[in-house]
Amino acid sequence: MIGDQVQLDLAILAVILGLAISFARQKNMHRFFSVLGAVWVVIVDRYVKRLVAAELALGESAEMMPGFIRLQRVHNYGAAWSSLSGARWLLIIITAVGLGVIAWVYFKIVRHPLGTWALALVIGGGIGNLIDRVSLGYVIDMFATEFIDFPVFNVADIFVTCGAFAAAVYYLKYYEKCDAKNWEKKADDGADRPDDGKLQK
Repeated sequence: MIGDQVQLDLAILAVILGLAISFARQKNMHRFFSVLGAVWVVIVDRYVKRLVAAELALGESAEMMPGFIRLQRVHNYGAAWSSLSGARWLLIIITAVGLGVIAWVYFKIVRHPLGTWALALVIGGGIGNLIDRVSLGYVIDMFATEFIDFPVFNVADIFVTCGAFAAAVYYLKYYEKCDAKNWEKKADDGADRPDDGKLQK
């Protein structure tokens, strides 16, 4: 049954991410393992979307967790809550530029483990949805909540949301103490160097 398969896929993804975080803490290699985590998010997102597209017709539903979440194939031509619906290339450009900025901050500014993992998950989820927009013109969504009226979402959306929440916690608790100084270093890199204390005449 497709619902059981998707639950298993998400459980495997969660276990692998948990192991990656554990190994990263032991080896102090958060950047390396967070990149692998982002790649794994993209892989599972692509796999689940392909599975849903193969098993369910557009609009068709299947049980997953009765009373909580069901699978329902939906094509989203816009952004969150179907905003900017139909503006395919605008959304592609906005997403690509946004991911580029986040990637720059990830590699150049953020050093704290929570920050690196948060941004990696956002990047992984963003890439997953960007692939859909470029290749299909729409994003395949599949998780429909039954206990609350909420837009249908997908694996990539889950990790973008989790990453954004973690990034907010990182910014409020750790950014000033750990990484704010890295902006100053970047500014210093581009500043004019003193000419060895010699006074110009």
